[in-house]
Amino acid sequence: MKQTYPWQDSTKSPRERAELLVSAMTIEQKIAQLHGAMETIDIYAVSNQATTAEEMEQLAAQIRVERHVAAIDELGIPRFRITNGPVGVGMGDGTPSPPATALPMTIGVAASFDREVAKEYGDVIGSETATLGQHVLEGPAVCLHRTTIAGRNFEYFSEDPFLSGVMGVEVTKAIQSHDIIAMVKHYVLNDQETERFRNSVEVDENVMRELYLLPFEMVIKDGECAAVMSAYNRIRGVYATEYYYTLTKILRDEWGFEGYVQSDFWSTRSAAPSLNAGLDHEMPDAKWLNEENVKAALSDTSLEEKTIDRALIRRYTQMFRFNQFDRPYDPGEIDAKAHGEISRKLGAQMAVLLKNDEGLLPIEPSGKIVIIGQKTFAGKACQGGGGSSKVDPLYTVDPLPGMQDILKEMGADATAELFVVADDLSNLDDAKKAAEDADIVVLMAGLVATEGADMPDANMFNDQNTMLDELLGISPKTILVMKDSAPVLMPWVDKAPTILEVWNQGTEDGHVVADLIFGRINPSGKVPTTYPVSEDDVFYAGNPERYPGTDEGAGYPVIRYSEGIQVGYRWFQAQDIKPLFAFGHGLSYTSFELSDFTVNTDKVGDSPVTATVKVTNTGSRAGAEVVQAYLGIPVDGQPPKRLVGFDKVYLEPGESKTAKIVIDPNATNHPFSVWCNALGDFDIKPGDYTLYVGTSSEDTSLTKVLKK
Repeated sequence: MKQTYPWQDSTKSPRERAELLVSAMTIEQKIAQLHGAMETIDIYAVSNQATTAEEMEQLAAQIRVERHVAAIDELGIPRFRITNGPVGVGMGDGTPSPPATALPMTIGVAASFDREVAKEYGDVIGSETATLGQHVLEGPAVCLHRTTIAGRNFEYFSEDPFLSGVMGVEVTKAIQSHDIIAMVKHYVLNDQETERFRNSVEVDENVMRELYLLPFEMVIKDGECAAVMSAYNRIRGVYATEYYYTLTKILRDEWGFEGYVQSDFWSTRSAAPSLNAGLDHEMPDAKWLNEENVKAALSDTSLEEKTIDRALIRRYTQMFRFNQFDRPYDPGEIDAKAHGEISRKLGAQMAVLLKNDEGLLPIEPSGKIVIIGQKTFAGKACQGGGGSSKVDPLYTVDPLPGMQDILKEMGADATAELFVVADDLSNLDDAKKAAEDADIVVLMAGLVATEGADMPDANMFNDQNTMLDELLGISPKTILVMKDSAPVLMPWVDKAPTILEVWNQGTEDGHVVADLIFGRINPSGKVPTTYPVSEDDVFYAGNPERYPGTDEGAGYPVIRYSEGIQVGYRWFQAQDIKPLFAFGHGLSYTSFELSDFTVNTDKVGDSPVTATVKVTNTGSRAGAEVVQAYLGIPVDGQPPKRLVGFDKVYLEPGESKTAKIVIDPNATNHPFSVWCNALGDFDIKPGDYTLYVGTSSEDTSLTKVLKK
């Protein structure tokens, strides 16, 4: 007869069951559960040598089948299986790591400005994580796009904390609806990859609270996220895995977080200091939280056994919360076709029509269509996202066969061909000839970023700027499709009448692009991170202390966030710098008109402010518009506007709907508040608050002044 234990009583609360389990464990069993079960490698030496996506993938392959905590069968503790995210089920625990749906990059989720897109995105990830028998999905990732060149911008949402938080909340809820632990990351200020194991971030309290902590606060409070992954970097000289202020005072005492904190892989730097500060679990091995170190710390009283118990109770509580002790390991098969269709639908809603000056898009397919670009973007599906979060795709649709499929479905009398430009541009003259001979030219270019390395600048690799400069203008019917991990510089922009940004699409790349350019789908995305005109326009240009940091004699690089809260569109507006494409910008194949703007109050108090505006589709195609609300805060040092709400409305030609935006002073994003050091809390200051409503951060013609 199978033995039963008190902690297997499902009538007890998850916390009670966790406490009963831990009380029955020996100290050796407890220590064995504090860490992952991978054999240690010298991650520091290897990662510091990795500068390309290929090198990071080679590194990641070493940890492909070891993402777990060993089982303790005699106590009924299962093998705890952990998979990476957040752009799909990445390197999960298995032999080999199981393939999954390669979703579009997370930056595209933010570009959709659509909560339903985020929800469906998380639903696919959560479903596949459960199907593959995993327990934890390491995502969402909600660090901000502080710079346009950060290597992990593809898996972070945007430059705006509110937009990032909203999307992170929806993804988290959807993942956890499948009884999967979602793990928000990387907590906190891991906004760059350069020297990520060593750098220290110096940041003012109000800056950290109003920008970088804000999306984490939203995901913890509104998304009830079960786990947090701590970052590699130092914060004010202290490693993030040892910083009591963020791990305990803010996360638990202020926000009420009841889940557990896991280290990023090899980010743990100590035993007793980390556990005492609030770290609960080391991954992927026992470099620090091993039996020798932990018992030594217990012996010299720098660590108490109750602290170990606390760490395990926190994790087991979440495992019981999501029924993970009672679920047998029985991995199934992902419905690749069904999830691929969802990826295709979501990917199209993430695309941003940046330019359409001559109305080329959507284009009627005719004659010979030639796709031209380098292999990464034109020759194969652009999955993107190098590093440990990269998904092993179940299948991919490359650009040419994808376009051919759509032409066939449309019954179009047109042909499609592919010309691959060499990475060294050695066949550029032949590419020009191919463009001359085509009736329609579809240029494809872009950027694939990677974990472990920031980009040297915001230019595309392999001299694609030269390629586009030479190819644009040859054919009057030239469409440029950009496939980026982050905004790039566009020195050739005046030559390109039409630019469609689709990001790194993943599995359904070929179908998504063809659906968009032939008008089967109307793009409705908005820019989630500002495109600068030049490198001189960003806040860190000529300021190495802001990025990549300077040696201040401590033995490691120090990065000073001295730009304060002027990041992204806030910087451009505060400095009166015109961007190439503004935050929130995005065109459509139809046109919209805003009217009948109303606000339910002219005062700022404890009650929500509700703004409504009538949106009318004045064009001939169905489409969607995103109404955006920004606030001007009457406090010195605040930028002109901060995003506080948005509503996406879908309209048939001639149809009108009312967009509604509710701005609650008590919401977790603190829309009217600034951080007050004297109070140690957010505070709404007296003054005139200007509410701006429109269709981008630069186009906000509807205004209302609210008084406090």
